[in-house]
Amino acid sequence: MHVQEWLETVPPLAIYLLVGVVIGLESLGIPLPGEIILVSSALLASQHGEIDPFVLGACASAGAIIGDSIGYAIGRRGGRPLLAWLGTKFPKHFSEGHIATAERSFQKWGMWAVFFGRFVALLRIFAGPLAGVLRMPYWKFLIANVFGGILWAGGTTAVIYYVGVVAESWLKRFSWLGLVAAVLIGLASMLIIKRKAKNANAQTAHREPEPVGAGE
Repeated sequence: MHVQEWLETVPPLAIYLLVGVVIGLESLGIPLPGEIILVSSALLASQHGEIDPFVLGACASAGAIIGDSIGYAIGRRGGRPLLAWLGTKFPKHFSEGHIATAERSFQKWGMWAVFFGRFVALLRIFAGPLAGVLRMPYWKFLIANVFGGILWAGGTTAVIYYVGVVAESWLKRFSWLGLVAAVLIGLASMLIIKRKAKNANAQTAHREPEPVGAGE
């Protein structure tokens, strides 16, 4: 079953909790499809009035900020052995190459890597734990975490919700245009067929019968 179809069967309260928990776990360092869940939920909110986009965005933001903070604390306590352990559990995401790439980004950009890491799937998983492992000052991490989490989660919810509303409105107008076009095409086709049939009958009526030989 598609994510969108499955979410339609879930009550609004459960969707808020699901979005917050999944994004929180992803931010903590567990590879989960947080962005897919958020986008699908925001799109669903644009189609169903029971889901409040403001509450959805707030839950997503809270999950992102809290999850990243927990990831930071775990990374600070666990250090590099934690990254090695994550590499054995999630080799696709926490491979040595990915860790090295993320570490270079943090060393080059510092707290901006935490902020902009929200918008990159790989860095979104690494941001919290890696910032803790690298002993980034918590106040820097917290500022980047809060602003990045709100901008990413709230911004994504707002954009997808607005796009969904506009798309649904456009599709409704298009359906009426399609209906009108279908009726016009049907009438035109019927008139053309009737005209061709009339011409064919006229030609048959004016065609002279072939002479029949009399003395065979």
